[in-house]
Amino acid sequence: MVLGARALVLSLDLRTNLLLGCFFSELGEPGALLLFFSSPCIGAGNSTGKFSLPDEGLSVTGKKQGFLQRISNNQSITARKYGKVFKSYLFGSPTIVSCDLEFNTFVLQNEGRLFQSSYPKPVRDILGKHSLILFSFNLMLMNVLNMEPGEPLALQLLEDFLTFMKGFVSIPINLPWTSYAKALKARTRISSTLKQVLKERKKREELGINGLAKEDIFNENFSKGHLSDVEKVSILQDLLLAGYETTSGLLSLLVYFLAHSPRALQYLKEEHRAVRRKKKEGEPLNWEDYKQMKFTSMVINETLRCGNLVKFVHRKAIKDVEFKGYYIPAGWKVLPMLSVVHLDSSLHQNPSEFNPWRWIDPTTSKKVIPFGGGLRLCPGWELAKLEAALFLHHLVINY
Repeated sequence: MVLGARALVLSLDLRTNLLLGCFFSELGEPGALLLFFSSPCIGAGNSTGKFSLPDEGLSVTGKKQGFLQRISNNQSITARKYGKVFKSYLFGSPTIVSCDLEFNTFVLQNEGRLFQSSYPKPVRDILGKHSLILFSFNLMLMNVLNMEPGEPLALQLLEDFLTFMKGFVSIPINLPWTSYAKALKARTRISSTLKQVLKERKKREELGINGLAKEDIFNENFSKGHLSDVEKVSILQDLLLAGYETTSGLLSLLVYFLAHSPRALQYLKEEHRAVRRKKKEGEPLNWEDYKQMKFTSMVINETLRCGNLVKFVHRKAIKDVEFKGYYIPAGWKVLPMLSVVHLDSSLHQNPSEFNPWRWIDPTTSKKVIPFGGGLRLCPGWELAKLEAALFLHHLVINY
């Protein structure tokens, strides 16, 4: 099965000092908003005698622009034209864009030494300064706050989180009809709701009333700590958000790819039936069962490679950096494009084809980095794969 591809990238030369853009997607009502952006002349060479990186031009980024859409031929063409490491101007900052596996690994492995996490203004503003950074939402509500999904408060939180997430890649213009402004307001409402939950928990504790059917993450971890209420609210937001989109997205993609790959689905069924035959009636799965699901693991890995839930990560050079003779000035943003590497034909045979059997080759795992790397390797990567494996087990056994 070949992945669909579509993208839109609007590029202008970086040496142009003024960009005139009309962003109709942010208007919500008829009319047009005229915006001016000034860009520094970053196409010139540097004075260090190092090689200058190729110039891709200025990409206007919004919700419908190429860098924010599903990985496509457009980005591969850009990499072929300018090289796998080039400079551009994205998210309001001079940026090094990397479609190179070696450079991406270099950036991720040097977190804290040469690079640091640096998210665009919309993400920083919407998540808040105490954020830890971005599992299904309802599951997290139950485990984090012991809150049933159907409760009015839970429904309110869900609605606000949907608005909240739409603002992550919006243009940072705080006008009432923009996604950015709506996301900021949603964050305020979410904070208010979580503060209310905190207040009620404190009151019950003071009165010596537990009132909880079971312990949740909040009681287990926060009641004994020394965090301020502001920090607790921010961490709660992150816990609720962390897997809401990524985990549910992975499960959706698993169903999609398997629906288009009958052979893989049949292999998967046979593996899980073999696991189930070893169990007594009603006996739950355990860790040893999970470790026997070899083909399941290959299906999940291939889904992560093809689906590209995390297309890129944001980093910033904290000092002048040299890589293969190229010079990256301190303060410049660096955008490792994980998705381009995952669909690079020089690394993967027939990269747009969903083929779990490619993971029989142990070197494949070295070419795919869906969970990041270095100090910021996703701490929940094994849990995410475990959840996906359990989901697939019940899917192919019961449906």
